[in-house]
Amino acid sequence: MRALKKSIPHIFLLAYMLVILYPFLFVLFSSVKVDNQAIATNPFGLPNTFVFDNYVNAWVNAKISTYFFNSLYIGILSACLSILFAAMLAFAVTRMRYNRISAIIFQLILIGMLIPNNSLLLPIYGIMKKLDILNTHMALILPYVANAIPFSVIILAAFMRSLPGEIEEAAVIDGLRSGGLFMRIILPLTVPAIVTVFIINFLGNWNEFLLANYFLSNEELRTLPVGMVGFRDAYNTNYAQMSAGIVFSVLPVLIIYAILQEKIIEGVTAGSVKG
Repeated sequence: MRALKKSIPHIFLLAYMLVILYPFLFVLFSSVKVDNQAIATNPFGLPNTFVFDNYVNAWVNAKISTYFFNSLYIGILSACLSILFAAMLAFAVTRMRYNRISAIIFQLILIGMLIPNNSLLLPIYGIMKKLDILNTHMALILPYVANAIPFSVIILAAFMRSLPGEIEEAAVIDGLRSGGLFMRIILPLTVPAIVTVFIINFLGNWNEFLLANYFLSNEELRTLPVGMVGFRDAYNTNYAQMSAGIVFSVLPVLIIYAILQEKIIEGVTAGSVKG
C-alpha cells in the first residue's frame, strides 16, 4: 500500500510528460513524412519513408534560414544587453547606502512589471517612429531590452542580497572600487542567476510576435515567428514542410537548455538557503 502511494505522484508526472510530448512528437514525425496523406493516415506513428528534404526545402525555399538567424541575433543581443543593464541596476539597488532611495527605485521597478506589454504597443510605436528606426532590428532590440529589465533586476537583486558581505569587504580591503567589485567579484558569483535570466529573456525574445509583426515590414528583416505565419500562408497544403519549420524554431531552445541545464537549476535554487 505504501509503495502504491509513493508511485501515484510518479504516475501523474508520467501522464503529464506524455501530454506535453505528444504535440512535439506529432510535429517531429510529421516533418519527415511524404505528404498530408501520410500525416492524416498515421499522425503519431513513425513514417514508412523518412523524407529529410522537407527540412532542406523549408530552410532554403521558405527563407527559414533568414528568419532563423534574425531571431537568433536579436534574441541573444537583447538578452545580453538587458542582463548587463539589469545587473548594474541590481548591484546599485542592493549596495546603495541610501536605503530610502534604493527602496523607491526598487518599487518603481516592480511597477514596471505590472503594466501589460500589449498596452504599450502604440506608445512604443510612436517612440520608434520619432527615433526613425522603424523597419530596423533596433526597433525590436530597444523594446525587448527595456521590457526585460524589471524582471531581470528583481531576480538578480534577490541573488545578490544572498551573497556573503565578507567577500565584498575583503575585496574592498584589497583596494577594489565599485567598478572592480562589480566586474570581478559580484558578476562572476551571480552567473547561475544570470544564466537563468538569460534563458527566460531569450525565450521571450525568440517567441515574441506582436512587435516584430508591426515594426518590421521588410521580409529580409523578419523574425522566425512572423516568418512562420507567412510560411503557413504560402505552404498551407504541405504540413510536412510546415512541421520542419516548427522543428527549426524549437531547436535552439532545446540546445541551449541541454547545454545550460545545470546552471539553470543552480539559478532557480540559489539563494533559497543562506549559509
